[in-house]
Amino acid sequence: MLITADDVVKHGDKKGFFSRQMQSKARISNVSFQIEKGQCAGLVGESGSGKSTLARILLGLEKIDGGEIRIEGKPAHTWRRVNRGKMSVVFQDYLSSVHPSFTVKEIIAEPMRLLKQGHNVDQKVLSLLEQVRLPSTMLNQYAHQLSGGQLQRVCIARAISTHPSILILDEVLSSLDVSVQVQILELLETLKKELDMTILMITHDVEAAVYLCDRLLFLHEGSLVEECKKDELFEVSHPFTRQLIDSLMPFQLDKK
Repeated sequence: MLITADDVVKHGDKKGFFSRQMQSKARISNVSFQIEKGQCAGLVGESGSGKSTLARILLGLEKIDGGEIRIEGKPAHTWRRVNRGKMSVVFQDYLSSVHPSFTVKEIIAEPMRLLKQGHNVDQKVLSLLEQVRLPSTMLNQYAHQLSGGQLQRVCIARAISTHPSILILDEVLSSLDVSVQVQILELLETLKKELDMTILMITHDVEAAVYLCDRLLFLHEGSLVEECKKDELFEVSHPFTRQLIDSLMPFQLDKK
């Protein structure tokens, strides 16, 4: 397995008297899952379910309070330290995830420069723009000059610039118009076929997860309540999962 999570716990915090921090209900409660190399897995849950917290934990932006995460058999923090640039992320808020004074060229090139992969950067940036279906005329434009869909494509190009083995998509569609969401999904589907990556898609959108992912994991109130392959979707049994599926296809599950 590429990624293995065993009984992961992450406590929430609440303020007590005199602004002391007191331990509260867990944001992540004994979550365990496995993701195979080359798989595209969708972590689906409503707002506040803990799915983005899990993404931040995988990225090393938050620490766990219990359990263990291993990548390629190594503790996650060890793997990240020796594999810089091999785990990338595309965030929901594309505007706040780019430097406002950077051009498109500088945004995409930033990870390569930080990792001292500076050889032929200009040519690599042009190639990445082509991969995300953007014209080279955008190279010297700034974030505020682009549409939301265009800027999210730039963020995707930046994320794949270091040839990551793991790509995390954290609600990448949520801030986009519906028509643009479809275009971004189609782009991600193409990149999934072209690039040798393991993808974890964090989303509240079951329909998007079904379109892109091979396997679905359902998170509810901090707990992993069910997981299934895409072709097993109609066999789900947990009430929360069935409610999500019924909201998309209210009659099809009833026929099972």
